[in-house]
Amino acid sequence: MNRLKALFRAQPVLVIAFCAALVTVFFIPPDGAYAGYINCTVLIQLFGLMTAVAGVRSVGLFDAVTDALLIRAGNVRRLGCILMLICFFSSMLVTNDVVLLTFVPMTLLVFRRIPDEKSRILTVVLETAAANLGSMLTPVGNPQNLFLYDRYRLTAGEFLRVLLPYGVLSLICLMLLCLLLPRTPCEAGKPEKRTLPRGKTAAYLALFFVCLLCVFRLIPDWAVLIVAVGTALAVDRSLLKKVDYALLATFVCFFVFVGNVARVEAVSSLLRRLLAGRELAVSVLLSQGISNVPAAVMLAGFTENGKALLLGANLGGLGTMIASLASLISFQFYRKAEGAQTGRYFRSFTAVNFGLLVVLLLFAAVAAHI
Repeated sequence: MNRLKALFRAQPVLVIAFCAALVTVFFIPPDGAYAGYINCTVLIQLFGLMTAVAGVRSVGLFDAVTDALLIRAGNVRRLGCILMLICFFSSMLVTNDVVLLTFVPMTLLVFRRIPDEKSRILTVVLETAAANLGSMLTPVGNPQNLFLYDRYRLTAGEFLRVLLPYGVLSLICLMLLCLLLPRTPCEAGKPEKRTLPRGKTAAYLALFFVCLLCVFRLIPDWAVLIVAVGTALAVDRSLLKKVDYALLATFVCFFVFVGNVARVEAVSSLLRRLLAGRELAVSVLLSQGISNVPAAVMLAGFTENGKALLLGANLGGLGTMIASLASLISFQFYRKAEGAQTGRYFRSFTAVNFGLLVVLLLFAAVAAHI
């Protein structure tokens, strides 16, 4: 029992996904159709991307880029703006959760030298929102984008036409929110001298490029699997341990759940009727309770309006702290920091996230009537 509780605390979404899939097995016993549920392409692409990003992080490439940018920080407002922009743009390439795992601890370290708790909280909150919003602009920015891009066979042009206006508006809003930070002088710290291992860095960047070629359907998925495993075995086997297998297992469970539910005609028809014309609203609301990745996977099986679902799943990452699991990463880091004021953090997070969500939903409502 204790082990189950520990597993649920560590991987609540995986446990819920597994239980949901298990329930449907009693109604649709395993048969040959189960194999068709699994989107192997998405799983392989996620595996390859996670391996590549783990490699890039391990050689310190992110740290080197960040050090160069932080040299320009002279006051708290500029520091917060730089960190926010780093999170916004880097999340387009290496997913929002990886960005926050990388930059939030560094932010907390930098703010040890700046005795301003209000600014520290707002900076982390803005970084979190920036990672969630910046990641929506590319298919590889977050798992739900990768899944929906493949599921609905979207082109790069279609993808950008749906999300680019919201990305631009998001960036404008985030820049304006940075004005809430004071212009108190600060010293971000002198950058460390770093020497990147050329061979490893080149190998990981090459793997990342191969993953992008697969995402844009220029090479087959099996090529990514071979290159990813081969690179890890040849360069650094520990990368295989850094892959988020829980996320891959969560996808498999939801694939089984959706596949089985779709075969129950009464339930499938009901869900399709509820979703028809309401994909944006339903996906945003559902994301608030179970987060946007599982919401996207669950709803994709019952609508062909992929563009509305894509927008809803991305905007749905705003709002509650569990709307995007990446947001929990920031909170966990902050909660463990010295002098953390979790109540104040929660209030700031809620105000910023729901404020951004309202602005973007109003923009969506206006755009729908133009």
